[in-house]
Amino acid sequence: VQLQASGGGLVQAGGSLLLSCVASGRTASVSQMGWFRQAPGKEREFVASIRWSDVSTYYADSVKGRFTISSHNARNTVYLQMNSLKPEDTAVYYCAADVGGVGFQYWGQGTLVTVSS
Repeated sequence: VQLQASGGGLVQAGGSLLLSCVASGRTASVSQMGWFRQAPGKEREFVASIRWSDVSTYYADSVKGRFTISSHNARNTVYLQMNSLKPEDTAVYYCAADVGGVGFQYWGQGTLVTVSS
């Protein structure tokens, strides 16, 4: 599975961005997709995920109510709508795919989101 993320950029605090991730290859085997982020000097952390079997969504507490994960063309494209952005949301955002329900094994190249105060 190959993942291509896009949509990052520079935005002021309180603004919005939409990230997109397009999956190609063995997408029929993908059980869930997610977004993670890594801020400078910090560990990569979970942001949100969507499970294809029942379209369940999950969010980190830090983004609940502000970010929304959704999909289009099931198993092919996933979005992350980010609203009310804060400077602490600044990070490289990665999309990831889970094939076979064993965890996120496939990763995109990352897209940088910078939120200015």
